[in-house]
Amino acid sequence: MTADHESTVAAPSTTARPLALVTGVGRTVGIGAAIARRLAASGWNIAFSHWAPYDARMAWGAEAGATEAIGAGLAAHGAAFSTIEGDLSDPDTPERIFDEAEQRLGTVSALVMCHCESVDSGLLDTTVESFDRHFAVNARATWLLVREYGRRFRGPFGSGRIVALTSDHTVGNLPYGASKAALDRITLAAAHELAHLGVTANVVNPGPVDTGWMTEEVRAACLEGTPLGRLGTPEDTAHLVDFLCSPEGAWVNGQLLKSNGGLD
Repeated sequence: MTADHESTVAAPSTTARPLALVTGVGRTVGIGAAIARRLAASGWNIAFSHWAPYDARMAWGAEAGATEAIGAGLAAHGAAFSTIEGDLSDPDTPERIFDEAEQRLGTVSALVMCHCESVDSGLLDTTVESFDRHFAVNARATWLLVREYGRRFRGPFGSGRIVALTSDHTVGNLPYGASKAALDRITLAAAHELAHLGVTANVVNPGPVDTGWMTEEVRAACLEGTPLGRLGTPEDTAHLVDFLCSPEGAWVNGQLLKSNGGLD
């Protein structure tokens, strides 16, 4: 089932700005929010989706007022923005998200997928329900979002962009890692299957970025395994995604890029 909580704010001269649809933007400290802010600063309008019940059942909990704060940050960069709440485990949600983004802000030029289902469990303790939900959100919804994008894109040849965030974590996190591997294949297929539209498609692995999920043990291990001696930040990922979405990033296509500080 889906629930709607939506807002749209227009900005001056919005027609001069392309539109990016960013999924998984539910918390101000998240990677999705950092990407949305960076793209807004680079001249994009932003439609962003979120699903509050997911955050509410995770250890970090729901963040009251997050979408309003994120929207205010986008508006400060002169962007028009729209928030769209939707459960991406529902196969009807990707089409609805595109419908609402287009109705409010116009045609989507860049699709940036930061949404995920991520619940720790391994080979022996993963439930069928959890496994299916991970694949519904991380793999099936990715395919359906890419499909909607490909069906609707009408921008100039070479201007379209698809970027998805991935992970190589598998041990003790089986359904997350396995479904993210499926996401990789789906996204990279778009580099070839949507080539006739002039769309690039890339996957970014941001490595360990602590947005509230790390234990002290995990934090210490990540710091020890990273040559630069620090964790990644949401802004580190945002800068790479911003480049991939820019005209200067047009020749990077069909790649799985690790932006992880050299983590072993």
